[in-house]
Amino acid sequence: MDIQQLITSTLNPARAHSAPLSTAIIRQQPEDFIVDEIPSATADRSGEHVWLTIRKRSTNTEHVAQQLAKLAKVKPMAVSYAGMKDRHAVTTQCFSVHIPGMPEPDWLSINSDLIEVIDVQRNSRKLRRGVLAGNAFQLRLREFNCDASELETRLLLITEQGVPNYFGSQRFGRGGNNLNMAASFFDGAIKLKRAQRSYALSAARSMLFNRILEQRVLAKNWNLALSGDICMRTGRHGFFSVEEGDAEIPLRIEAKEIHPSAPLWGKGDDISQAEAQAIERQALEGLSDWCTGLENKGLKMERRVLRVVPEDLEWHYDNATLDLSFSLPSGCFATSVLREITEIS
Repeated sequence: MDIQQLITSTLNPARAHSAPLSTAIIRQQPEDFIVDEIPSATADRSGEHVWLTIRKRSTNTEHVAQQLAKLAKVKPMAVSYAGMKDRHAVTTQCFSVHIPGMPEPDWLSINSDLIEVIDVQRNSRKLRRGVLAGNAFQLRLREFNCDASELETRLLLITEQGVPNYFGSQRFGRGGNNLNMAASFFDGAIKLKRAQRSYALSAARSMLFNRILEQRVLAKNWNLALSGDICMRTGRHGFFSVEEGDAEIPLRIEAKEIHPSAPLWGKGDDISQAEAQAIERQALEGLSDWCTGLENKGLKMERRVLRVVPEDLEWHYDNATLDLSFSLPSGCFATSVLREITEIS
């Protein structure tokens, strides 16, 4: 498969819950896509790090980080955040700035039509990537037309079964450009700066995961435990192997207590076995160069759940407008929920 075919298939993986009910327009304006971080840690109110809760509009996370570094007169590496947030949205997230023995700037002076500081706290530690429980979403879909009873049926199905935990298309860059960049990087054709390297490796890893997940969606077992599967508990990083004949596993999956997983590729052993491993190998056939590329760049083998279940899903549908609200764990994409409802334009 050439790179363009790979990009095309990556950007449009198979759906789990039949065809979309309608087309829709999202992000017609920033307020149509509201995201609020759900923190997993709180500031301890002392120390040489400043944690700032910031609401941004039509601005990307890195730009805000750059503005904070400039205001505090520190290097960009002194500013950190738990996760990236969409540019074409209104989002609330936390940043930390390391200012040891330095005068604290007037943080509110950064306020504008695009950036608003809404809370400032001292903390003894920096805010690290991934230190986040999840995100709460409030989304508006415009020009959405379907039968109300069909919509309710689909949303109840998503509430009951969840959706495939695909990495969203934004992970791969405009037109899949991050995958193009990764391919050239692995070939040694280009050198990348730190941020570009991160985007390229993340895209490559996400593509491999999505291909495994798509294979299981096509086989209709993405939300079931197969022999040799590795399951993960909801909200935890630990995992365990599924042993054939364990009658409790299907019940725990149905109760959304555990979920099957697939590898985030890197150095180390793929611990899946039996039927689960066979599906992984089939999905990654012909992509050994991508696996080797990630291993050679020092990434370590990790796991990610195949299924995500939106929590507190609520909706209101009227006059061709669908309003949705729900929350997802950290690292999961709202667009992976939306694509099981609508074709987004």
